[in-house]
Amino acid sequence: MCWSPTADLVAGSVVGGVGILALSRVRRPRQVPLACLPLILGAHQLVESVVWRGADGTVSASAAHTAILIWAAIAFPLLPGYVPLAVLSAVWPDHAARRRLLPLCAIGLASSSALAYSMASGPVNAVPMGHVLTYSVQIPAGGVVIAGYLLAGLGAPMASGNRELRAFGVIGVVGAAVCVLAWHLAFASTWCAFAAVISVTLVYWLWRDRAADDARGIGRGHDASGADLALTAGESDVTEQSEPHDVDAANPQPPARPTRPSAP
Repeated sequence: MCWSPTADLVAGSVVGGVGILALSRVRRPRQVPLACLPLILGAHQLVESVVWRGADGTVSASAAHTAILIWAAIAFPLLPGYVPLAVLSAVWPDHAARRRLLPLCAIGLASSSALAYSMASGPVNAVPMGHVLTYSVQIPAGGVVIAGYLLAGLGAPMASGNRELRAFGVIGVVGAAVCVLAWHLAFASTWCAFAAVISVTLVYWLWRDRAADDARGIGRGHDASGADLALTAGESDVTEQSEPHDVDAANPQPPARPTRPSAP
């Protein structure tokens, strides 16, 4: 995905298309931020194809530099804060999950702030190294910041309490380990490409959630508890049971009194 401009272009188009599909499967507004992740990462890969074109001189230096800044802004300050907040939004009704996720959101936002400061205070460059791109940003206490980045971005899905999101986080951890071992100097580029690919699994999360709602008879916009639907059904039953039977409104008749047998 990061190995050539063509690969980035194809991957970005496919992942972006999957992002549109994910948004079409959303049933609750709180799912929108996480469902947007494939779309964001697909656009990220498309931007990197322009970075490649700048490296081989196909596009102007100013266009290439703008693409580098956009790519770095998404990869560094945006993702570590966005991902845990999106997961928090998706599982908001789960109080236990909220307690687990709030510290990860704080770590992610701290990492985002440190990376935004690094981008604002120093140069951001991208240099091709064979079939990968190496992005350079001067990050104070870089090891701590990157550890917070990965803990927030990958720990949040694993702490969500949702089986499909946990699987997304576990695959992300494996991918990050592979990228560190195989492409240490080009970790940022290869990791973001891998994240874009695995983000398509979020469609499965949305599909499972929607299928579970359909099985319980929960309509669009209702929470998984189905409380609104149950209340409506209960009110309908009460209404039906309280309806009078065959009453003439014009000539209401009092109920007949029982007659006593006459004395002999």
